Amino acid sequence: MRYIFALWAGPMALFWGWFYLSLNDMNFGYVMLTRQLHDFVFQLYGQMLGIDPAIIPGMVAKACIFDGFLLMAIWAFRRRREILDWVRRRWTGPVPFDRMQRATEAGPKLPAE
Repeated sequence: MRYIFALWAGPMALFWGWFYLSLNDMNFGYVMLTRQLHDFVFQLYGQMLGIDPAIIPGMVAKACIFDGFLLMAIWAFRRRREILDWVRRRWTGPVPFDRMQRATEAGPKLPAE
């Protein structure tokens, strides 16, 4: 599963890194990071898809969020037994005496009291 996460997160990091740097024209001398290429790429995608190029980054962001939730759902489904055991241990286990005593004991006396 970690390879799937890596194969998903790697391209996302590359794309969003390029997007941020080229959007703010932080090109460090590389043509690939210029604002002109950024605008050209999204103009080209907008023409190919027949939509306004300004909405493409939002569409990509929604797709990334959906993919992230889908991967988390697959991970949770694969680990459902461990997750359920953890939840049961958290909710059904007895509270240790020292923890209960700390929670119910009187707090420190303030000087004004």
